[in-house]
Amino acid sequence: MSNKISHSGIVDSIEDDCLHVRILQASACASCKAAGHCNAAEQKEKIVDVYGIADAKTYKVGQPVNVVATTGTGMKAVMLAFVIPFVILIAVLFAGSLLTDDEALLAMVSIVCLVPYYLILYWCRDKLQQKFTFYVE
Repeated sequence: MSNKISHSGIVDSIEDDCLHVRILQASACASCKAAGHCNAAEQKEKIVDVYGIADAKTYKVGQPVNVVATTGTGMKAVMLAFVIPFVILIAVLFAGSLLTDDEALLAMVSIVCLVPYYLILYWCRDKLQQKFTFYVE
């Protein structure tokens, strides 16, 4: 089993030591023969920033490249984006249910408790950018 997550893309723009690569993110069913007639199949264009490219000037805008990350990086991203917020949501929901029976209030408080978490992620984005690195093959 490969320890890499790879997406093919096209160099969109080049800065000092950074490549901005446009990738096409497709859902699993996008390759289905009926995908053209189904609303479930979707594709989104994303821009991935690849930092630390010493020889960035050797790449050209429009050049096809493979953007690669490790599966460990992907798992960390899933933890930060989905698992930890889910745990916070459920913990607040259960803790609040011991204090009140108002389900609407519990739902609102649980959702509002996610705001500080996402603000902390936003404030730490520079540190996270260093941990979540991509490279070009």
